[in-house]
Amino acid sequence: MKNIYLEDLLDKTDSSIYKLVILATKRALEIAAGAPALVEADANTKPTTIALREISEGKVKFKKAK
Repeated sequence: MKNIYLEDLLDKTDSSIYKLVILATKRALEIAAGAPALVEADANTKPTTIALREISEGKVKFKKAK
């Protein structure tokens, strides 16, 4: 498995740790509720890890509220 680095994740969320935590939490809850993963993951991978990997690969992004 590929390592996930904090610097890469912060680049995806305008360098805001707050936005990163909110985005990862919301996505992990969606995955835990049954949403399909957007990256390859085995059955033992935790939803939080999947969410962080999705953010790292740019498959999940933070949207600004209008």
